[in-house]
Amino acid sequence: MDYAFLAAEMLEKMQSLRKASPQKFIDEALHGEAFVLHIITRCGGAVQPSEISSEMNVSSARVAQTLNSIEKKGWITRQIDLNDRRRILVRLTPEGKIAAENQYRKVTGLAAKMLSALGEEDAKEYIRITGKLAEIISSAVDPNGICNGGQMK
Repeated sequence: MDYAFLAAEMLEKMQSLRKASPQKFIDEALHGEAFVLHIITRCGGAVQPSEISSEMNVSSARVAQTLNSIEKKGWITRQIDLNDRRRILVRLTPEGKIAAENQYRKVTGLAAKMLSALGEEDAKEYIRITGKLAEIISSAVDPNGICNGGQMK
């Protein structure tokens, strides 16, 4: 099998997907303000900026910029942790909880429509293969993002 040919075809398909409007919306939800809101929600409503940075795999400066933007919208507060005054905790405001829920509904609704268009069998197969790729990639990359000898298992 010519995996180099398949790789080139896969990259073309991925680029086509990235250009598509629905995919852009989903990408933003997985990287931007919406994802920060999702992380805070998933972590039980109080999270440190460093945890957000780690989860998103972005710099602390990028997280600070995103938090500033979200804070201006009134969706989060930042407070000193009473148990450890060196830590800052980020929490959703009631408006932030509503924004997070609305964003989550929009993204999952759009993803559900896309999967529905594939049909049940192809949708399940797509999820299976995507999960398998995620496992392969995560086992080939260490926590610092450096490939383990460049070898994928």
